Amino acid sequence: MSTRPYVLNSPDSFITDALRGLLAANPAIVWQADPGFLYRRDTDDDRVAVISGGGSGHEPMHSGMIGAGMLDAACPGLVFTSPNALQIAAATRQVDRGRGVLHIVKNYTGDVMNFRIARHMLRDEVTTDHVVVDDDVATESESGPGRRGTGATIIVEKICGAAAARGDELTEVAEIGRRVGADARSFAVAYRACTTPGSSAPSFELDDEEMELGVGIHGEAGEDRTTIVGARELVGRMLDRIVDSLSLTSDEQVICLVNGLGSAHPLELSLVFGEVICNLDERGVTVERAMVGTFVTALDMTGFSITLVRVDDAILELFDAETSAPAWPSVIARPTQVDEVTFAEPADTAADGPECGWLSDFVSRVVDSVDDLTELDKQAGDGDFGTNMTAALGHFDLPLRGSDTAVLHAISTSFFVRAGGTSGAVFGVLFRYLATAFEDANSFDEALGDGASSALGEIGDLGGAQVGDNTMVDALAPAVDALRDGRSLAEVADAAESGAESTRDTTASKGRASYVGENARGVVDPGALVTSWLFRAAAQSQAR
Repeated sequence: MSTRPYVLNSPDSFITDALRGLLAANPAIVWQADPGFLYRRDTDDDRVAVISGGGSGHEPMHSGMIGAGMLDAACPGLVFTSPNALQIAAATRQVDRGRGVLHIVKNYTGDVMNFRIARHMLRDEVTTDHVVVDDDVATESESGPGRRGTGATIIVEKICGAAAARGDELTEVAEIGRRVGADARSFAVAYRACTTPGSSAPSFELDDEEMELGVGIHGEAGEDRTTIVGARELVGRMLDRIVDSLSLTSDEQVICLVNGLGSAHPLELSLVFGEVICNLDERGVTVERAMVGTFVTALDMTGFSITLVRVDDAILELFDAETSAPAWPSVIARPTQVDEVTFAEPADTAADGPECGWLSDFVSRVVDSVDDLTELDKQAGDGDFGTNMTAALGHFDLPLRGSDTAVLHAISTSFFVRAGGTSGAVFGVLFRYLATAFEDANSFDEALGDGASSALGEIGDLGGAQVGDNTMVDALAPAVDALRDGRSLAEVADAAESGAESTRDTTASKGRASYVGENARGVVDPGALVTSWLFRAAAQSQAR
């Protein structure tokens, strides 16, 4: 498995260089170099203070959670390494206002040990209490250190910070935190392990078709490795573990956190939450608040975690309280159940009437060649050409049926609506003008010539493409010229194919292929190739 490079100056300065940027972007946060902690610049007097901390690599937890109504300070360790007791003790002194300081600690041996030592160091100076967060059901057992502290940590930080901000006493804030922690469970899955800066290998190896269940936020391998399954099945397995551990029953309320572990895309996280809320609705569990995003990471791990926290109105009031912490979402609403989201089906069927042989042959050839077209586009463009062809043509039942005009209109509509992007636009234009021409022309050759000529003009106006720019125009223009000259359809197809082949020796100056420059040399433009196939299909049908 390959590792991705990090944006850095040096692995040794990675954390301090990143902190420099954090502080520049968030002037309300201050860095104390000796012994090393972050704290709020502007603080209120006469209230309990709340601090947390842990190894770096989990950002935006904990540094991004510093702000009014949340954390007063955070102690960053090295990557995946607990802060030391001196850091914690100094941060505790800094934020103490005489009402005591609460430590929120993830249940990892190093974190628990160093926070405890710090409290012992301060027992004659500062009144302290602590909450240990232990939400990870993947490490639930009767022996050992118990559940790890993971995604639920930021929810405990938020609720405790809000309780402190409203003036609760230290013992009350701690009790609320313990209650929230006891009612929180998480589970995580990874599709690719993380790599620490400077390392040449990931923390564990996964094949392309595997996923790791029960991973930890320090890059730990999970409890089980299986073949990748669909999101619905995966979410169901994860929620089974969480719901069972919480003994969650119908008619209960929860906060749900769908959290990216570092490299999960927002589209993936939204998809996961859609499955989560449907699954919980079937169980009779109400999601009162939802957070969907990247909050507790394991560096660049590709995967996500799900956290559920059982709540009541009193806890929700604290969760909803305002905070200035920069990484906390500005709006968190109660989600609604959405059963299904679809695009309206376009009127692009071609199943009534006589068989339309030439267009059936064309569509069949394109659909059968999608993998080859995709490979060409990976070399000459951005790799989505085959996907667009499948979207536009893959749904048609063959053979296509209807008049030439009706089938061309259906194909045009499908390109416009289903394919999208540049391919959808230009091929949609081509088939639209062909459809119009076939409606009015007196002969097949006349219709093909008039439609292709009109399409060529419109496509040129749309994107400015000319012959030599490595686009479909390189095949379309010579075909139009041959039709205007009155040549046979076989010769027209030859001209289109020669034009497509010419793109092998030039570099694109229009379209997405232009972005790859010389890397596209030696590769036939897939749009030009498909355009030539259309004219070859026309020629072969008329020759029969």
